Amino acid sequence: MPAPTTSPAPLLGLLPAVGVSFSAFLLFALMVGWPGHVVLALSLAAAYLIHRPLFRDLLLIGIGITIVSTTSVEADISWPMFFRLGVVLGAAVLVPVLVDRLVYRREPAIRFPWFTGRRWTGLQWAYVVAVPVLGWLILPSYFINSGAYQNWPPIQTPSEFGRFFVGVNVVGLWDELFFICICFALLSRHFPLWQANVLQAVIFVSFLWELGYRSWGPLLTIPFALLQGWIFTRTKSLTYVVIIHLLFDAVVFLAIVHAHDRSIFPFFVY
Repeated sequence: MPAPTTSPAPLLGLLPAVGVSFSAFLLFALMVGWPGHVVLALSLAAAYLIHRPLFRDLLLIGIGITIVSTTSVEADISWPMFFRLGVVLGAAVLVPVLVDRLVYRREPAIRFPWFTGRRWTGLQWAYVVAVPVLGWLILPSYFINSGAYQNWPPIQTPSEFGRFFVGVNVVGLWDELFFICICFALLSRHFPLWQANVLQAVIFVSFLWELGYRSWGPLLTIPFALLQGWIFTRTKSLTYVVIIHLLFDAVVFLAIVHAHDRSIFPFFVY
């Protein structure tokens, strides 16, 4: 399918886009509810006045942000939270997709390019290998030395192990569906790629902060968010960025479990 038509926003249009990203910072990173929603509403109103195509796409991002803000995304592996977060995150992707396809009645702007027909290059394969190695080297030191692992509950039963493993992977997949295929893709229709990437990274990193990547976690999550956007721009492959993310999250799972009980997965160096 051909790429959806872009509609570059005027320079002034950057302000409401920054406002939408900043609202996510307020809602997820600072965890202040009504100020974040006010900033989001004002930003969308400004976009409506400045550039209607930009407003329509920022509205889709705002819908997703608003849905996610209806519940806490702080790490919790209890059964009620397991299902509640699954429903909320699923709706944050599904509702913008349905609005884009059924309400806007335009060529869909939100797409999920799983299969591109392109072979991976040698550099791409090398990066696939490098990601878990880098995670093995960096993540245990981060989680243990910063104490950030305590933002996740200790894992004690087989059921908790299963829920935690599934949860880590599902959230990793959702990250790419929402932050890359929705936020980044929609923003890149109106702004230069580097601006769109920075704006999506603010939303991405803010969400990860609430999830538990605190202390000096942004030193890891900011480069990761920017790199995922850049890789998607280069490869046009959702499959590739998801594989990268899930490989990294596999090490996240192992490192957090190990941090809570050093006798489990005792193969880290830190």
